[in-house]
Amino acid sequence: MFSPVTLLVVAIMSSVMSMAVFGSLLHAGIPGLPRWIGANAVIAVALVLLALQAPAPAQVGIVVASALLGAAALMMLQGCREFFGLRPSRSLEYVAYGALLLGIVYWGYISPNANARIALLSAFLAYVRLVIGWIAFRLRPPGRPKYCYQFMSGAAFLGAAVHASRSIACVVGWEHQAAFLEPTPLNIAFLGLGILALPCLSIGVVMLAHDRMAERMERLANVDGLTGALVRRAFLVRAESLLHEARNSKWRLSIAILDLDKFKAINDEHGHAGGDQVLAHFAFTISSGLRSGDIFGRLGGEEFAVLSLSTGQADTVRLMDQLRIRVAASRLTIPTGEVAYTFSAGVDEYCEGDTLANMMGRADAALYAAKAMGRNCVVGTLLSGSQRVEDAQGESTTEQISGPA
Repeated sequence: MFSPVTLLVVAIMSSVMSMAVFGSLLHAGIPGLPRWIGANAVIAVALVLLALQAPAPAQVGIVVASALLGAAALMMLQGCREFFGLRPSRSLEYVAYGALLLGIVYWGYISPNANARIALLSAFLAYVRLVIGWIAFRLRPPGRPKYCYQFMSGAAFLGAAVHASRSIACVVGWEHQAAFLEPTPLNIAFLGLGILALPCLSIGVVMLAHDRMAERMERLANVDGLTGALVRRAFLVRAESLLHEARNSKWRLSIAILDLDKFKAINDEHGHAGGDQVLAHFAFTISSGLRSGDIFGRLGGEEFAVLSLSTGQADTVRLMDQLRIRVAASRLTIPTGEVAYTFSAGVDEYCEGDTLANMMGRADAALYAAKAMGRNCVVGTLLSGSQRVEDAQGESTTEQISGPA
C-alpha cells in the first residue's frame, strides 16, 4: 500500500510538471494561465511543507499547508473564470475563504480536531471544483469541439465528488484520524483519488489552452484582419455548404456582391491608410446591419459579398438598399479629412440546379449594371418579374436585368 508521504511526493511532482507545461504556453497569452501556474506553485509549497514534516507534521505546518491549499483552489477558480472572459473574483468567495482560515486556526490550535478541519477544507475544495466544472460545461464557445470542454468539466466534477465524499465521511464519522496523514485505508484512498484528480484538471487546462490557440489560428486563416469579414476562401466554403443545404431543403438563398464606388479616388486623396479606415468603417456598418444568419465576406480589395439563407432576392435587395442609404449618409473623419463614400451592389437568387459560380456571375453582372447606372444603387438580376431599383438620387425606377441563359 502506498504511504501518505509517497502520495505527497507524487502530487508535488505532478504540480511541478504542470507548472512546466503551463509555462511553455505563457507566450500565447492565454487568459487565466498565470493564475493556474501560481496555484500549482502554491500547491507544491504546501505539499513540500507537509512531506518534509511527515509522518507527524507540526500543527503550525498543517495549518499553513491547509490555508495554502485553499488559496490555490481559489486561484484556480479565478483562472478558470478569466479564461472564459468572466470577472475572476467574487466577494462572497473571499468571505468563504476567510471563514475557512478561521476554521482551520480554530480546529488546529484552539480546539484541535483533525476531522472537522479536513471536512471544512474538503468542502471548500469541492465547491471550487464544482464551479470550475460547471463553468467549463456551460461556457463552451459556440462551434468549438466539445471534447476538451467535456474533459475539463468531467475532471473538475470528479475532483468535486472526491472532496465532497471526504468531507461527508469526516462529518458522519466514517473517517476518523487521530493524527494527520495517518495511513488508514480510507485516508490513503481519498489522498490517492484527490491527487489523481489534480493532474487530470491540469490536462484539461492544457486542452483548453490549445483549443484557444487553435481558435486564434483558425480566425487568422478565415477572418480578414482589417475588416473582420470572412476571407474569400472561407466565404466560398461557407457559401458552398449553404448552397448544398438549399438544394436539399428547397430553401431560398440569395447573394449580394458589394463594391465601394470610386475607391481608387479615396486612396489617391487620403492615402492607403485612409483607404484602409474606409474599408474597416464600411465593413462595420454593413455587418452591424445584417441579420444573424447572413454570411459576410471580403472577396478582395474593396469588393465584398453577403449570402442570405431563406431569403428571396426582393428582401435582399431591400436590405442592401437600406444599408446603401446608411453608408451614403455616414461621414468618416480621418486625419486627412472627412470622407463620404457610397457603394453599389448586385443581387441574385438561387435557382434549382444553380452552382455558386453561376450565382456569383449573375450578381457580378448586376453589380456592373449598377455601376453603369451611375453607382450608389442596388440592382437585382430579376430572373422573373421586375424589381425596384434605386438610382444615385434615390428615385424609384423599374429595371429588369436578365441573367445569362
